[in-house]
Amino acid sequence: MRKNLPILSVAFFSLLSACISLSAKKQEVLFNGKNFHGWEGDTVKTWRIEDGAITGGSLTEKVDHNYFLCTRKSYDNFVIRLKFKLSGTEGFINTGVQFRSVRAAKPDYEMIGYQADLGDGYWASLYDESRRNKTLVSPDSMLVKKILKRGDWNDYEVRCENRRIRISLNGQQTVDYTEPDQSIPQKGLIGLQIHGGGKAQVAYKDMVLQEL
Repeated sequence: MRKNLPILSVAFFSLLSACISLSAKKQEVLFNGKNFHGWEGDTVKTWRIEDGAITGGSLTEKVDHNYFLCTRKSYDNFVIRLKFKLSGTEGFINTGVQFRSVRAAKPDYEMIGYQADLGDGYWASLYDESRRNKTLVSPDSMLVKKILKRGDWNDYEVRCENRRIRISLNGQQTVDYTEPDQSIPQKGLIGLQIHGGGKAQVAYKDMVLQEL
């Protein structure tokens, strides 16, 4: 038995190395901090890159309608982690992260699908954008008040496994939802939103997606 230990050890570490390598291949940096490679949307007027972050909206001019910056690739089962900072001076200050979503045909600036919502009354909730048009799950307001860093960078995580969706804000889970409607698609684009109707600005950075 003892003579076989070195051989077993080599085989074990080779297998472990292969598993680690496979896991690393599935992890994807969605934003490189420099350009919009892999994304599409209005990168002339609405979306820009400032200090290594994707930034949308304006603090001096009212955003006329919803705008979305979307990945060109679709995803089904994954964990996405990112940082966001939302600020505003007037009107409806709201944003969110779309997932398992598609671009709408009319109006063409909208998206259809799930949204990990952000903004007063919606922080870290799950909304169904341009489909059922309602909040599917709202988190405990006292928990959100305790963990939210207003006007500063916050950590956001969305985990999608089959029909189960979980959302976490700054390390605290706020949503655990399983989709009961079998007709709702469970694959689609990732999108970043700036909501219309207010003088608001959002920034996103450190976006990493791990396929499951």
